[in-house]
Amino acid sequence: MSERVAAKLTVAELDGLLRTEFPELFSAENGFVIEDVWLGGCRVRKHFDPGSLRPGGTISGATMMALADFAMYVAVLAAIGWVPLAVTVNLNINFLKKPAARDLLAETRLVKLGKRLAVGVIGIHSEGDDALVAQATSTYSIPAAKG
Repeated sequence: MSERVAAKLTVAELDGLLRTEFPELFSAENGFVIEDVWLGGCRVRKHFDPGSLRPGGTISGATMMALADFAMYVAVLAAIGWVPLAVTVNLNINFLKKPAARDLLAETRLVKLGKRLAVGVIGIHSEGDDALVAQATSTYSIPAAKG
């Protein structure tokens, strides 16, 4: 396995910036946590919330989509630096199996990082189980640098 290259922003830097700029989304109450970042990827967590369960005892698809989008945003920002206006232009998700009623982990791998677009693959699994519960692909638009 190859050594991971350091990202432009650290976990602590991203955490601080997101808490300051997006307190309505990134706060202790919403359960999103950045665990690791590297150039070209990240690992994030969504703490289990009983309010995210839907009938049948499964975690809602909306919760998994939000986690996938958050994971992609973190991976992009870690790779390019603080560009908060980078936005989702596409998110496609496949739900593969019923997630357990516990924390969800998402790992993102950027497969393309260009000047204006980033494309990534996100795998989501329940804590303690390596089998994927969902797999997503996402494209982010990166605003042109001012200058």
